[in-house]
Amino acid sequence: STSFTTLFPHKSKLYSKSSPFLFNPTTIELPNSHFLKPCNISMAHNIISSQGSQLKCSAIGDDLDIHTEKPIFDPHSIKPNLIQKMSYDALVWSSLHGLLVGDRASEKSGKVPGVGLVHAPVSLLPMLFPESNWKQACEVAPIFNELVDRVSLDGKFLQESLSRTKKVDGFTSRLLDIHAKMLDINKKEEIRLGLHRSDYMLDEQTNLLLQIELNTISSSFPGLSGLVSELHRSLLHQYKQNLALDPARIPENKAVDQFAEALSKAWTEYNNPSAVVMVVVQTEERNMYDQHWLFTLLKERYPFSSIEFLFKLHDNTFQVRSIRKTLAEIDEQGELLPDGTLVVDGEAVAVVYFRAGYAPTDYPSESEWRARLLMEQSCAVKCPSIAYHLAGTKKIQQELAKPNVLERFLENKDDIAKVRKCFAGLWSLDDSTIVKDAIERPGYYVMKPQREGGGNNIYGDDVKLALQRMEKEGMEEDAAYILMQRIFPTISPAILMREGSSHKDHVISELGVYATYLRNNTRVVMNDHCGYLMRTKVSSSNEGGVAAGFAVLDSIYLV
Repeated sequence: STSFTTLFPHKSKLYSKSSPFLFNPTTIELPNSHFLKPCNISMAHNIISSQGSQLKCSAIGDDLDIHTEKPIFDPHSIKPNLIQKMSYDALVWSSLHGLLVGDRASEKSGKVPGVGLVHAPVSLLPMLFPESNWKQACEVAPIFNELVDRVSLDGKFLQESLSRTKKVDGFTSRLLDIHAKMLDINKKEEIRLGLHRSDYMLDEQTNLLLQIELNTISSSFPGLSGLVSELHRSLLHQYKQNLALDPARIPENKAVDQFAEALSKAWTEYNNPSAVVMVVVQTEERNMYDQHWLFTLLKERYPFSSIEFLFKLHDNTFQVRSIRKTLAEIDEQGELLPDGTLVVDGEAVAVVYFRAGYAPTDYPSESEWRARLLMEQSCAVKCPSIAYHLAGTKKIQQELAKPNVLERFLENKDDIAKVRKCFAGLWSLDDSTIVKDAIERPGYYVMKPQREGGGNNIYGDDVKLALQRMEKEGMEEDAAYILMQRIFPTISPAILMREGSSHKDHVISELGVYATYLRNNTRVVMNDHCGYLMRTKVSSSNEGGVAAGFAVLDSIYLV
């Protein structure tokens, strides 16, 4: 497919303030007012922004020549010997503080803790990010939480919106079948827990913060992302004479703390002090340490039962205990008691936290689907419930971007405006005008299936080929996809570290803002943003998943 840099539009061309694409007086009537039909333009290669989004020091490693007017920091100007020292210290820090993943080269690294460890792929220094856009992403997070909750309660909307997708996407069809069964038995989720992450890119030409997706299942890296922020603060402190950057400009990142607090409060709301929190995991998980950080915090910071329980063990303490189970193990060891209690391996389950179950590969047999249905039928708190899971699909994201749909779920006009401002162009493939334009100019679109985890999207000329094939075959396969406006963020210099080595590259970044939501019937217990994940990838890479091997973990430096 066409590389990112060959698709990057030259920023000196005219563009409309209401459009993330270049100005063209011939517009298409589209659901999002800030997306207009792009004109044909010449492309520029490896453009690096000069609009003040980078800090500048001369000959870093020698005496500093700081430019106070629009300061720019270029990591590529750091002397090689200083990069070597910082890289060594970063590797030591990561090893001592648990910024680790399983090594793909080690056969047991995804199954046995402590075997085959390697530092997580990281950027050596934080990425600059506008403070105003950071505040915007934090402000809108609780609104997205509430939106997900309200969408989840509208079973008719979910079923109807995904009805065409159901016919051609077997995975989504199975999820919808479980959801339909819950509707048929009038299953109510009184306690609803959401641990979400909304991902954004900052469009360079318009400076609009545009949403890539909203993750409602298995929002990964709350543990490791906070460690990267700490690593970068440590390096800025240690090398402050060389870098002259303020560690305080890296915002606090407490995602893992608030995720643990949310799980603890959900466990408390369930009101059974002997029940456990069950983590649903994959059979092999090289990102297990991100998960273990969360549940170590849950155990150590919430050792006592809620005061309402007035419950103590013989040692006068009570821990929120957790167990890890695969879907197959849940099917084998699980049972549903007459009162709706889920019991797995002899343990009553208060909260089910999914770090698996989001991809078709997680369901290799009927055993895994039986486990998913069993959990949904239970009275355990699910994170996410099947309705929350479906509310996070790409098709629902596209449906919510249609005119007047947000008004179905949100009343506050200011909240609606804030959410809508984040929407990129999103369309169904039954829109012939958009499909025609995407075939003519595929570089301006991304085709997205209803999948999570990275590596699934279609870019560049492959968009054109896929659309032409679907038109020729005349099948309904197009219902499995949506079209999304391709966002062109600033390309910046960075130093990336992977497997003990560092190298310079030009990169783009994606900001994910975590949020926690807990509701018990009409009472909202928690609703707030709680930290972030910055992922940075080389500008020539389309995909951005860290676990999938496309990107590195990063932090942000507010400017």
